[in-house]
Amino acid sequence: MITISNKAKNRITELKKESHFDENYFLRVWVESGGCSGLSYKLDFDNQNKPGDEVFADGGVKVVTDKRSVLYLFGTELDFSDGLNGKGFSFNNPNASRTCSCGESFAV
Repeated sequence: MITISNKAKNRITELKKESHFDENYFLRVWVESGGCSGLSYKLDFDNQNKPGDEVFADGGVKVVTDKRSVLYLFGTELDFSDGLNGKGFSFNNPNASRTCSCGESFAV
């Protein structure tokens, strides 16, 4: 399961409204090779399910990921910070053995 903090939920809701996405759009989260630690987090809005997708819902936010990525993301919390020292989404991933200083890539 992937969980969403209240701050992340609020920001996702704002972004959907700003982009004029209807209720058919959801947050797609996945992991791909790359970044300074080996694996990178990716986020985007989508409205098409793919075969084998895993679907989660937390706080009214629908999150979809592929089967490969869920192995890396299980138990992860998506958070959002709007502070001066780190504005943006961040992943609190208990599976990561190390992360880069920017927080956008990790290793297991």
